[in-house]
Amino acid sequence: MPPRIPTEADFSPLSSTLPHKLHFPNPPESTTSILILFHGLGDHEVPFATFARNVSLPGVLAISVRGTSPLPAAFLPDAAAGHNFHWGDDLSMDTNTGDIDADPGFDKASRLVMEKLVKGTLIDKCGWEMNDILFFGFGQGGSLALGLASRLRTVERIIDISDGDDVTKQKLGKTCKGVVSIGGPLPSSMVPSLSSREKSSTPVLVCQLDEDQADAVKREFKEVRVVNWRRKEVAMPREREEMFPIMKFLADQLNKGYT
Repeated sequence: MPPRIPTEADFSPLSSTLPHKLHFPNPPESTTSILILFHGLGDHEVPFATFARNVSLPGVLAISVRGTSPLPAAFLPDAAAGHNFHWGDDLSMDTNTGDIDADPGFDKASRLVMEKLVKGTLIDKCGWEMNDILFFGFGQGGSLALGLASRLRTVERIIDISDGDDVTKQKLGKTCKGVVSIGGPLPSSMVPSLSSREKSSTPVLVCQLDEDQADAVKREFKEVRVVNWRRKEVAMPREREEMFPIMKFLADQLNKGYT
């Protein structure tokens, strides 16, 4: 059975636990892929929904998701209340740098995104597959995007309560269609601990990472493109030269299987 085109009603049960904004292609029936966007630390879903609408990838349903926890005022005292969220299980300061810890743990966000949005809605309800889905993230959201793809390598074990047998099932595919991370390093907490693990086959584009951070991604993924812009600060792309490699990567992944 081919996948069913999602509707806004399919996502409405997520409105309280995983608030989001949707951008459908025109017409919605042209949907062939799904892009899930994760904002950075202290942001919210609306600016990334605007970004998705401006990019307007053909045939792509874009889902911009709000961070799973509000950012405490102490970490961002000058920001407007109600519009600052993050993806971490906790927030703490890195004593070496004085910055917020880049790897606060992402178990809650991973569980909500993968179980409720990806598996519960897109796969089980609408019939899509993991390799129809791309992840795009900025900063902390980029780390989450990379981590989700990294974790797909593991096989979920399920206990069948009816007869007590231990059944191993592959509930999700081991790869997704692709990942873009702008300024978000791969969190070590989301790397499987098995020493014999294989590299992920999910294609990855990372932007504005330092050499050590890029090497950490290359150790876990087979296909990694690294892009660094002329300006040093980590920010969303603001000119054609910066946006071009992102659009090329997305186009390459979207065109796979159609050429």
